[in-house]
Amino acid sequence: MLDDTQLAALHQQLQEREKQLTEVLNSVSDRTQTVALDQQSTGRVSRGDALQQQAMAIANENQYKRELQQVRAALRRMDEDDYGFCDECGEDIPYPRLSVKPEVTLCLNCQSAREGAN
Repeated sequence: MLDDTQLAALHQQLQEREKQLTEVLNSVSDRTQTVALDQQSTGRVSRGDALQQQAMAIANENQYKRELQQVRAALRRMDEDDYGFCDECGEDIPYPRLSVKPEVTLCLNCQSAREGAN
């Protein structure tokens, strides 16, 4: 069971991460726009590089969006007093695990079992 000090620290950590992710997503949106054909660049290589960079930016943006959703879901669970419990077994998720990744929803045993099943 998490004490009030631990919950407050995790809440602050989640809020800071939410702010960081929001800022990153705002800045990365320019790099995911359609690649324009630059007639001054040298042919296919430049266009290919631009398309590859765009694909990587889109993949990064999607990852940031997923993480932001997880962070916001963790903040909602805190508001609903349902934070810090494993979604699989219902046991408490230990503070050391939450302090590393406060948006997790599975204890280490259930996470390991899930990864082993895949």
